[in-house]
This record gives sequence, C-alpha cells and structure tokens, in this order.
Amino acid sequence: MILHTLNTAGISDSFRDCLRMAQAGDAILLLGDGVYNAIPGSETALALRDCEAKVMALDTDVAAAGLDQRLGPTLLVDMDGFVGLTEYYPRQMAWY
Repeated sequence: MILHTLNTAGISDSFRDCLRMAQAGDAILLLGDGVYNAIPGSETALALRDCEAKVMALDTDVAAAGLDQRLGPTLLVDMDGFVGLTEYYPRQMAWY
C-alpha cells in the first residue's frame, strides 16, 4: 500500500509513471498543479478514473486553482485528511 502524491499537471513522464506504478489498495493524492488532472472530460481525468488506485485531491489546492465547482466526484481531503493518509499508508512516493 502506497500513497502517491502527484504534483504535476498534464500527461508527463511522472503522470504516466505514477499511473503505471499505482495499484489497487494504493491512493493517489493530487497536490499543487496536480489538481488540474481531475478536470472532468480531460485526458488525465479519464486516465485517473481508469486507475485502480483511489484518487483524491487536496481541498486547499483545489480552491487555490479555482476548481471548487469543477471537479465533480473527485474526493477532496483537507490537511488533517492528508496527515491521516500519511499515517495509514506505510510508504509514500512523490511524483513531480
């Protein structure tokens, strides 16, 4: 079980590698520019939807990007939730 933190927007090597490595039981938390990947209908959102890992986004980064009303069903977590994820998942991989 791994918590993947994805902080890059768009199709990039990091995005592809993150999705390739993420498995069922893992989680992907979108941070910073990574929240743009969850915009409904985008190529990245479709790829995330098909990923076996649970996908979430940090609420403060979503708000900072002005995407509060645009992300649809993406689960948002606050900073306490982020801390909880780091405690729950024994390993973390950061993708930039």
